Amino acid sequence: MFSGIVEETAKIKKIVKDKGNVHITMVCSFVKELKIDQSVSHNGVCLTVVKKTAKDYTVTAIQETLIKSNLGLLKTSDKVNLERSMRLDRLLDGHLVQGHVDQTAVCTKVEEADGSWYYTFKYDTSKGNITVEKGSVSVNGVSLTVVNSKNNSFQVAIIPYTYNVTNFHCIKKGTVVNLEFDIVGKYIQKILSAQMPHLLHTASTKKYKK
Repeated sequence: MFSGIVEETAKIKKIVKDKGNVHITMVCSFVKELKIDQSVSHNGVCLTVVKKTAKDYTVTAIQETLIKSNLGLLKTSDKVNLERSMRLDRLLDGHLVQGHVDQTAVCTKVEEADGSWYYTFKYDTSKGNITVEKGSVSVNGVSLTVVNSKNNSFQVAIIPYTYNVTNFHCIKKGTVVNLEFDIVGKYIQKILSAQMPHLLHTASTKKYKK
């Protein structure tokens, strides 16, 4: 479990394709603190450390992960947002993020707003995911508040600190990002979707009875 508060960005050192999997080797400041089997969020994707040296570490992204995230688009020298698992004995910032990316989105606009930035993202609604105004969303593992929520798009406002510490300064029009929608919202959406046929049938029955 994560909070969506990115610690730093890691620079990709090497990418090795192995059948349907991809092994990604990265460099970060806390590599010596990592251990094998540890879970770390990479652009919002929870991945396991499978190998490490004194200078770098490696994680493996399987085909299912590559299909649902932007990890398959990464190149050597790209920057990846990192967050280690949160601790329950500390204050919780951000919001609860599982590290299970729901889908990707495409940046359609970046607007500078006198010291801050507005990013607009468009996503496929056929997967049943939604955003709500002032709700939470994770973009590339960054916990953010939804602004200007629409049917298939939303905006987020980025402060200078987030812009500099995360890979948001690398995002431009056309960039593909990872989205994880609010867990509570996903459960509510699932429940309503399951109940909808019954509700429609009930409403139809009442109509004809009249």
